Amino acid sequence: MPKTVAEIVVDALEKAGAKRVYGIPGDTINHLTDAIAKSDLRWVGVRHEEAGAFAAGGESYMTGELSVCAGTCGPGSLHFVNGIYESHRNGAPVLLIASDVARTEKGFDFPQEVEQKKIYEQHSHFCEYISHPSQARRIVTKAAQAALTKKGVAVVIVNGDMFTETDADAIDWQVYRPEPVCRPNDAELAELTALVDAAGKVSVYAGIGARDARPEIIAFCDRVKAPMVHTTRAKEFLEPDNPYNVGVNGILGNRAGVEALEDADLVISLGCDFAYTQYYPEAKKIVQIDIDPTHLGRRSAIHLGLVGDAKATMAALLPLVAAKSDASHLERQQRQWQDDLAGYDKQGEESDPALIHSQFVANMLDGKAAQDAIFVSDAGTSMVWMLRHIKATGGRRFLNTLLHGTMASGMPQAMGIKLAYPERQVIAMCGDGSLTMLMGELLTLVQEKIPLKLVVFHNDTFGFVEMEQRVEGLVDHYTGLHNPDFAKLAEACGIAGWHVENADALEPAMDAWLRHDGPALLDVKVNQMELVMPPKIEASQVAGTALFGVKAVLDGRTKEVVDLLRNNFLR
Repeated sequence: MPKTVAEIVVDALEKAGAKRVYGIPGDTINHLTDAIAKSDLRWVGVRHEEAGAFAAGGESYMTGELSVCAGTCGPGSLHFVNGIYESHRNGAPVLLIASDVARTEKGFDFPQEVEQKKIYEQHSHFCEYISHPSQARRIVTKAAQAALTKKGVAVVIVNGDMFTETDADAIDWQVYRPEPVCRPNDAELAELTALVDAAGKVSVYAGIGARDARPEIIAFCDRVKAPMVHTTRAKEFLEPDNPYNVGVNGILGNRAGVEALEDADLVISLGCDFAYTQYYPEAKKIVQIDIDPTHLGRRSAIHLGLVGDAKATMAALLPLVAAKSDASHLERQQRQWQDDLAGYDKQGEESDPALIHSQFVANMLDGKAAQDAIFVSDAGTSMVWMLRHIKATGGRRFLNTLLHGTMASGMPQAMGIKLAYPERQVIAMCGDGSLTMLMGELLTLVQEKIPLKLVVFHNDTFGFVEMEQRVEGLVDHYTGLHNPDFAKLAEACGIAGWHVENADALEPAMDAWLRHDGPALLDVKVNQMELVMPPKIEASQVAGTALFGVKAVLDGRTKEVVDLLRNNFLR
């Protein structure tokens, strides 16, 4: 019996493993949503398509499985763009159904007509029209395969009238997900072995590409007495119960993470594509190992570039290298790492009950959250507090917008994750600026019955932007925010809310917030003058802050300078 294209698309999505479709219904996808309603797929109605793409991406990032979002022609499909960019850059296998106007109107500048392919092919692994009913299953299946195997976004464009076309659907196209083993050849491994054996001090710099290689990295570090530095995205996979871990490199990192790379004779960059060149060690030998040959040497000059899967490569390398006995390099960075951790704990102390520092909130949350909780943060300072103060336990998961750096991603990504893991505690660490950008999704939490936990770092400013301006010696401009009491706002939407303005009230409020059975929001008024301190304080940064002080005084803002000093330098 012939099937409609809408029915074929839905069946192909189900067979590819999709569970949910995020979007807003409308004219050109009405037949698609009708087919979804008759299937086992769950339609998740969002208030903004961008949030739908974020939610789908959050779900797929955590599960590794396909999720779907769908939108109407023109404005509807265009709203997905930012969330699709985010999902594609962090490797989430998302499939977007981007509908278009009827074929009879295509090419005549019909209302809402948009060239979808030109828009989406620049940030997807697959982007094609279904041009004939007989292509429906084949196109959707190949799109799903591209998303799942290449780890990113695939886009299927369908004209609205195409959904009603029929086809016998005789060929059973399927998704294939091979897992090949890839490592450098024997000659390249011998060259790498010689470099390791000749180096007095070896450090490993491991990224998200080494997420599955933790045992092999630990064994290698033990053999050659190497500290391991990890990128922020690799925190959850490589940090837990790892005696060789010394933290993170970069401005969001810690001193041990920076110095372990600076002091090494040889740095092995493993599955790491950290973008900021200034944090790579200068005039040192760097070996980069990556599954993608186009990544080799694109961030820093390297001595040797090898293509290989991190796990397979390290397993092959381990028996070849000679054991080292001198552990002084490792032990020095391990001591510094313990000092760094003690510093984070110290920053989280609160001596003034009338003043809540964000670190105090994050430290308390770390102690009270479940050992298998999933944390999602917005861009900006809330991301810093998560990465520095929430401990990886081996059971906890983390998601930050580290590659696209987009505002407003935290809540909707956490929304999709909570739907995928209803039994686990999912916590969104939100900035007040980011939350208000997609605030309509508070209603989605209620309508879709998603018991997400939101904590708002309420400082009435775009905090990270303000910090950037001040460190550059500028008087901050246009960063202030006029915000509501977010707890009352949440309650108006049907969400339980707590509002906290002093340190003594935080613990009971946080306990009640975490216990609540349903969506809940904790609004915490935190110190507006908080600076995000880099691992090492450079003279230029101090000079920049001092210059801000001079400019602010001349601008009649003396109190802000006093507050900046009191809250950051005189604690």
